[in-house]
Amino acid sequence: MIATAGLVDFHCHLDLYPDHAAAVQDAEASGVFTLAVTTTPRAWPRNHELAQRTKHVRAALGLHPQLVAERESEIELWDRHLAETRYVGEVGLDAGPRFFRSLDAQKRVFQHVLEGCARAGDKIITVHSIRSAKAVLDLVEMNLPPDRGKIVLHWFTGTKREAERALELGCYFSINAGMLGNDRHAPMVQAIPLDRMLTETDGPFTRTGDRPSQPSDVASVVEELGRLRRLPARDVANLVRDNLRTLLG
Repeated sequence: MIATAGLVDFHCHLDLYPDHAAAVQDAEASGVFTLAVTTTPRAWPRNHELAQRTKHVRAALGLHPQLVAERESEIELWDRHLAETRYVGEVGLDAGPRFFRSLDAQKRVFQHVLEGCARAGDKIITVHSIRSAKAVLDLVEMNLPPDRGKIVLHWFTGTKREAERALELGCYFSINAGMLGNDRHAPMVQAIPLDRMLTETDGPFTRTGDRPSQPSDVASVVEELGRLRRLPARDVANLVRDNLRTLLG
């Protein structure tokens, strides 16, 4: 297994582990550049406070599409905090069977988020798009000019054609073990240019062995990507780090 220092976990829910502060410290100690996404603006202050004490962890301000049905009103709180961060997420759309009923509300919230980011400029947004890649890309194209912010599609499961459209819009993709272990999604991952790829765990929602993944487990994602693209893992790690630098610009 390659060393973890300098690896990138661009989407992890550190506040959903049993001990939030310890999860932040573990990420910091591993040297993994970790984006701690939030699912509600109410979680922002504590995530921000803990991340500010670290070199490697950054917090993102989110309103998760799966929570929009009961928390749409928190978009006002999201607005209040936006100036405090460059990173936004987890946001987006979820048209899966459990959340389809709130899709109109999700679209309102996601459009509001994109418009707010476009006004502010220079935001980096990690985006959920379950069964909704076309709708997500339509909203991005209409509401976020490419020079006003950057989109990273997290755990993208759209079609190869949708991936190509996302690339045309300037999007990046964060790849996790769940995507690489899925025969249906491997061809789409193969089609993503190496210079638009980041890595993620989406911990604790993915597992490494018999436990929830943590940021240091992104090493196995790097190694699997190396096998898929026939590159040494160290080269993949360097490419991803270069991509993060370019994204942060």
